[in-house]
Parts: sequence; structure tokens; C-alpha cells
Amino acid sequence: MNRKEAPPITEAVNFTLNLKPYETLTLDNGLKVYTVNEGTQDIIQVEIVFSAGNWLEATNGIAAATNFLLKNGTTHKTAFEINEAFEYYGAFCSRHCYNETSTLSLHALTKYLDRLLPVMQELVCDSVFPAHELELYKQNSIQKLQVNLRNAEFVAGRLIDGYVYGEKHPYGVYTMPETLEHLNEEEIKAFYTNHYLNGEAVLFVSGKLPGNIFELLNRNFGSLSLRPATFQYPHREVNPAKEKKYRIENDPSSVQGAIRLARPFPSRHHPDFKKVMLLNGLFGGFFGSRLMANIREHKGYTYGIYSYIQNHLQQSAWLISTEAGKEVCEATIREVYKEMQLLTQKPVKKDELQLVKNYMMGTILGDLNGPFQIMSRWKNIILNRLDERYFYDSVKAIKETQAEELMELAQKYLRPEEFYELIVY
Repeated sequence: MNRKEAPPITEAVNFTLNLKPYETLTLDNGLKVYTVNEGTQDIIQVEIVFSAGNWLEATNGIAAATNFLLKNGTTHKTAFEINEAFEYYGAFCSRHCYNETSTLSLHALTKYLDRLLPVMQELVCDSVFPAHELELYKQNSIQKLQVNLRNAEFVAGRLIDGYVYGEKHPYGVYTMPETLEHLNEEEIKAFYTNHYLNGEAVLFVSGKLPGNIFELLNRNFGSLSLRPATFQYPHREVNPAKEKKYRIENDPSSVQGAIRLARPFPSRHHPDFKKVMLLNGLFGGFFGSRLMANIREHKGYTYGIYSYIQNHLQQSAWLISTEAGKEVCEATIREVYKEMQLLTQKPVKKDELQLVKNYMMGTILGDLNGPFQIMSRWKNIILNRLDERYFYDSVKAIKETQAEELMELAQKYLRPEEFYELIVY
């Protein structure tokens, strides 16, 4: 190697990207396990995904409360003892609740998996939801929510979803302090019984897997009364707001406004989705985007502005999000619409399009660096009821989509009259 000569530079758009295949296991009760055996470090991630999101709750807040309280007491362990059981082995167990799904995740050293999976199993099949833990959860959640409700960014994020999907839709409903106050033990236990003890689930396991991984998983989860996940959810009617423009005063003393623009958008199954992701990158998807160049760099209205497609399983939305000084909020919105119009009138230049393509390909390449990241890609594909073709078709769309196609998509979707417009001061 001649170190006096720089190595040749290969643009990311010319890379050939491959998604490492997963392997599947099926436990005795039919639960499917997706595995990626990769990496040199003695670490592992075990994630159980339940069909137990707020899409399936009858009372607002029940799904999130149930998921949070999984770690707060079983028949044999207190919340302290549960956390101590994981921390003793340097492990981390987390839980999260989303719209359709909820998760229970374990990150640990592979060599301790046989001692940690029984604790994880105990959370799934033996949580008791102690009354004092529920009261503490309610108290802390109400206090946190009251603080957040003074934040314009937080309020704007809640309101815009309500406008796009409807305030009673699972994507648009938001929790209020009185909602949390009325949470009760009976409803939480019923939700737990229906969607954790006897619900649907799927497992994702990645990292440096032990040779007896099937035996360990089957011993701890193969006899549970859980059923294989179908990823089918009851229909929920979208009921968007009729008005398109909103100005909300949340804090009279604030000097900034939180801006949200949003329009309904098809899910990942729509044929336009992959190419629109490239259009979004050009429009506002990264630090070198049109919105950032104009509104941050040229106008100086904001520190940052981004656009993105929401990662929902059923419906979706295209959003633009930023904060700006009160006196320039309206001007910021006008500039956003101006950038939309420019994309509909003139094809993007070759160099700019190449920059966006290289950025997006580089992002995918970074996302494939390590077993957890690879599994995250697979998880997103599987939960959206897609297959590996989606990944390779997305890469193909980035590489092959032309400027004229992006202009046509902009004409189809970047119409100011179809966007909900919100400023929260």
C-alpha cells in the first residue's frame, strides 16, 4: 500500500448493499423467532413484540400503563428486586408501548442469558400490578405530563396528529391528566390477560447467539399461552379535522412558536412510497436539504427544520417540523410552501440529486453495521408485513429514480392546500 496516495473514492450510490438474511425458529407453542447470529462481541438482544398497543385498548392510557408496569412487581419479586436481578449481570431490560405493538427487550452478555430469560419470562406471565406501583405511576405520569404541556413542541406534536387522523383515532388520541387519574387496576389486569398472557407475540433475537439458543427460548417461552402474531388489527376510522389552519397560544410569555405542517400519506405498501422517501430527503430529510438551506442557512429563521414520513403500520402522514421566533413563524411557513412549489416546477439538478442519493445510501450502510441494526431493519420489514424485496426495491429506488420522476411526485403530494398548518406559541 502506497500511503502517499489517497485511496480511490467510491460514491455511496455505487455500493452494493446486502441485508444479512435472518433464520427462523418455531417454539413449541407456535411462536416464531427471527434470529440474526452476527458480531464478535459476547452480547445479545432478545425482544418480544406483543400485539398490545393503544390500537387495542378500550380506555385511553391502559396499554401504556400495562406495558410500563410489567417491570414493577410479580408474585415473587418487587420492582426493586426485578431491576436488581437484571443489573447484577450487567443487563438492561426495557419496555415500550407503541400504537399497534408493545415490546419487552433484554440487552445482556450472551453467557448470562440462561439466568436472565427466566426473569424476563416472569414479567410476561406473572406480573401482578401492585396497587402502590400503579399509584406511583399515575403520580409520576401526571407530573411529567403537566410539565410537558407547557412545552410548545410537545403540544404541537399531539395536536397535529389529532388533526390528521382524528382525536379518537389511535394515532391521534392523546392523554390528559384526568385520563391518567382514572386508570384502574381492573382494566390494566384485563388488558394484560388479553394481550400478554393470552395475546399474540413474535420474538427477535440478535447478536452472538449461544449454540443452545433454541433450547433456552423454548424452555422459557415455548410453553406460554401466547399465540403467533398475525399483524392484523381491527379497522379504525380516520376522521381528520375539517379546518386546515390553526394558531394556538399555549404560553403567552414564549418567544418561539412550534410549527407543524402535515398531510395524510399512504403506507409503505403504496407504490409511490419508496421514491417519495428520496423526494423527502431532498425536501427536508437531512441537514443539506432544501428546507434547511433556505430557512436555516439563508433566512436564519430556525436552528433546524426537517420533514419526514411517520413510521406507522396502518396509515401514515408527511410532516414538516421546526421551531422559530414568534415574529417569523408565518414567514417560515411561506418559505416551506415556496420550496414545495419549486420542487413542482423544475427538476432537481444532477449534483444535488447525487448528494441526496449518496446520503441516503450511506445512512442505510450505517444502519447495517452490527447485529442489532440489521435486526432493526428486519423487524421493521416484518412488522409491516413486507419481505426482503422491500429492502432491495428501496435501494433500487434511491439509485435509479430520476429528477423528472421526483418532480411528478412533488406535483402529486406537495400541495399546500392539502397540508394541515399549525403554530403553537
